[in-house]
Amino acid sequence: MSDKTPDWLAAALKNNRAGHGKLTVARIANAQALGKNGLTLTSPAFRDGEELDPCFTADEEDAVAPPLEWTAPPPGTQELALLVEDADSASGEPVAHWVVWGIAPQKGLLLEGEAPPRVGKNSHKNSEWLLPEPPREDDAHDFVFQLFALDLPLTLMPGASRAQLVKEMEGHVMAAAVLTGTYKRSEDDEEIWEDEAETGD
Repeated sequence: MSDKTPDWLAAALKNNRAGHGKLTVARIANAQALGKNGLTLTSPAFRDGEELDPCFTADEEDAVAPPLEWTAPPPGTQELALLVEDADSASGEPVAHWVVWGIAPQKGLLLEGEAPPRVGKNSHKNSEWLLPEPPREDDAHDFVFQLFALDLPLTLMPGASRAQLVKEMEGHVMAAAVLTGTYKRSEDDEEIWEDEAETGD
């Protein structure tokens, strides 16, 4: 798979770089689909290109998925699907953090920590939000939330893989929207925890 990000996607990303070209949206959407009919994906918890709060990551106990909101998809949409991928993964393809479908084809939202209608297996083979946990020595990773408006309802069972979802979506994307949250783990966290353990705080 090419690392080159299509121009139409690069223009929509805050910090395009190698890896973004491997995102699912780069493979199955196109310039005409991105933002079609004004489709947008936002979050009340972070702005596009800004950092995720640690409460959505592996660095806090009881962490959950962030809240999301989207506008009405184009007429004729039968279902919405959502993929969240780490574009800066050191592996051969982006890490899948959330594999979601079965979302009603209308303006809507997911509350913080809310369980989506259908959830597939993330890259750790769990059907849940995979908490971001990039290596501490890495620069901030981009976690790209990708919303797809589809022209047919999917028949996948819960627990399906990302590959199965992508295969079902190919050729059926009417519109797409992207939202990027970044995250860099603090290098000071371990030192803080060690200091607190020594002082008993």
